[in-house]
Amino acid sequence: MRILIAEDDQVLADGLLRSLRGTGYAVDQVGTGSEADAALAAHEFDLVILDLGLPKLHGLEVLRRMRARGCATPVLILTAADSVEQRVKGLDLGADDFMAKPFSLQELEARVRALTRRGLGTASSIIKHGPLSFDATGRVAYLNDQMIDLSAREISLLEVLLQRAGRLVSKDQLVARLCEWGEEVSNNAIEVYIHRLRKKIEHGPVRIATVRGLGYCLEKIPG
Repeated sequence: MRILIAEDDQVLADGLLRSLRGTGYAVDQVGTGSEADAALAAHEFDLVILDLGLPKLHGLEVLRRMRARGCATPVLILTAADSVEQRVKGLDLGADDFMAKPFSLQELEARVRALTRRGLGTASSIIKHGPLSFDATGRVAYLNDQMIDLSAREISLLEVLLQRAGRLVSKDQLVARLCEWGEEVSNNAIEVYIHRLRKKIEHGPVRIATVRGLGYCLEKIPG
């Protein structure tokens, strides 16, 4: 899962980066509204954490522009002004949730989990495909009710594949969902991660099928 943080307070932004990266998300950060607008126009994210008081372009204008482009990515607004007027404007423009500063990081993480679930169209934090399941809250995976020992990158890879179970996922899509700006991950590296993950789930009735030249598909083994 990939998150964009648009926040000009670098101390707060650094705290959010550490917290969310520590729970397994790929996180990018910008400090101005114009940078946020450009990032949202050029890249896909699973969630946007948007400060309203951004320099160069107000957060509400960033929100208005992304919705005008047809972008339905969930948006969590951060604001120092916890007023009814700000909430109404934000909701009318398409915001999904609000948090007033200062806030608890634990609560923010819970809201992030809820919004990313909503973005996937599910109310549960558990994603299942046959006997394979992933707990997005605890960031752990199970096969036949037995926990699988996975690295942080393997967990993130499995999460993406489970969210799109039965559908083709290209290497470019995996890179876009797993990697932050400036993080160099080659197609060969993706193949290595897939190989490692495949070995860890190979004893169950699911598999990661390779569609040569196109990508991968998590599917149930018939029989």
